[in-house]
Amino acid sequence: MRRSATKTLAASGIALTAVIAVGSPANAAPADKPQVLASWTQTSQASYNAWASANANKAAWSAYGFDWTTDYCSSSPDNPFGFPFAASCNRHDFGYRNYKAAGTFPANKNRLDSAFYEDLKRVCARYSGATKSSCDGTAWTYYQAVRLVG
Repeated sequence: MRRSATKTLAASGIALTAVIAVGSPANAAPADKPQVLASWTQTSQASYNAWASANANKAAWSAYGFDWTTDYCSSSPDNPFGFPFAASCNRHDFGYRNYKAAGTFPANKNRLDSAFYEDLKRVCARYSGATKSSCDGTAWTYYQAVRLVG
């Protein structure tokens, strides 16, 4: 009797495992996708660096199904007055596209826009004097545009 019960349980376990395996899509994004997305879209330099590293090695993150497409700074110049804003615009696009796909964009928009502005300010920190002032003013303009229109 004991042996028969063990065989039945073993068979049930195999069947249950098969049902679970079949019921889960093989290409489903890892469960921590929202946490990874959030970690790459904060205002800090560390968050930017983590995103830039992932952006440089997208294949390693393919299981997550992130949307890496970008139009950089949309219809605005990517490098206004020679200031390299393209990477900041790229990360901003990444946040917008992926939070929209997740259906949580409205709750994250303000942070994404703030992260964009912080990224732009870090670009401007490389300059000094009148050049820095010009960069800061351009960064502010870009930030206001995405805050109001983005």
